[in-house]
Amino acid sequence: MDKISVVVPCYREEDALPHFWNALKKVMTEEFKDVEFEVLFVDDGSSDGTLGILKKLAEEDSRVRYISFSRNFGKESAMYAGLENSTGDYVVVMDADMQDPPELLSEMYRTVKHDGYDCAATRRVNRIGEPKIRSFCARLFYKLMRKITKIDIVDGARDYRLMSRQMVDAIISVGEYNRFSKGIFSWVGFNTKWLEYENVKRVDGETKWSFWKLLLYSFEGIVAFSTVPLAISSIIGIILCLVSFAAIVFVVIRQLVWHNSAYGWASMVSIILMLSGIQLFSIGILGQYLAKTYLEVKRRPLYIIKDSNIIRREHNEEN
Repeated sequence: MDKISVVVPCYREEDALPHFWNALKKVMTEEFKDVEFEVLFVDDGSSDGTLGILKKLAEEDSRVRYISFSRNFGKESAMYAGLENSTGDYVVVMDADMQDPPELLSEMYRTVKHDGYDCAATRRVNRIGEPKIRSFCARLFYKLMRKITKIDIVDGARDYRLMSRQMVDAIISVGEYNRFSKGIFSWVGFNTKWLEYENVKRVDGETKWSFWKLLLYSFEGIVAFSTVPLAISSIIGIILCLVSFAAIVFVVIRQLVWHNSAYGWASMVSIILMLSGIQLFSIGILGQYLAKTYLEVKRRPLYIIKDSNIIRREHNEEN
């Protein structure tokens, strides 16, 4: 009998969890007859009643496992913790806000089980309900990532995907601290089939991803999988050096011919400010890469577990 592990990162999902659990339980009961399930909820340091609900679900249903972090480590760490502690032959990652339709689970399972794929991933075909500026920036980000990196991230791609154990183990082996899972999913390879669906609004509560957080997350992805920004800053520096040299030659010649034509402190200050801004921008790009390297070499854990009802796989292997 196959076993499917459902990994569900949760951060302040007190309102959405009951709706999600009822929908998931219905799918597991009605559409999967000969499949065993474990549902692994990862509480990412929620400050509301999320953990209390998870403990109650675990008491009512033996398939429910939960991990609770000591603080908020972020969704990337929550997904990694879920994958690392999953035991199923197949693992699916999905959000608790019902934007990842549980009804797709059976099709995803058939795709990986019978069609020769290692992963059944999902993507939204539209962004109905999202602010236009947010949708525009998201599409721009995906186009940029495809151009400046060697990984293929599909526009509208979700973290919602069902993967084989082999692919999950490959993802876990990528133990970097600064994680961008959409890039890692693509980087490890394996055959992936994309399933499309219409955008679904949250069932309850509010999104935890503000525009600013998404912008920082996009920078995380670019820095994690591309060194093109460093090359761009170098090219800009070379071009400005050539332009500056040409300008100096022009000013010297103009002074020799027209004498007092070199005056103009206002224009000089403007040029200095522009060049200083570009220098600081380039230093900032370099600083981002150095900061990521600094965090990586510290080798801090991606998460710290405060409470859980599971025994970690490492402990099982030791015994």
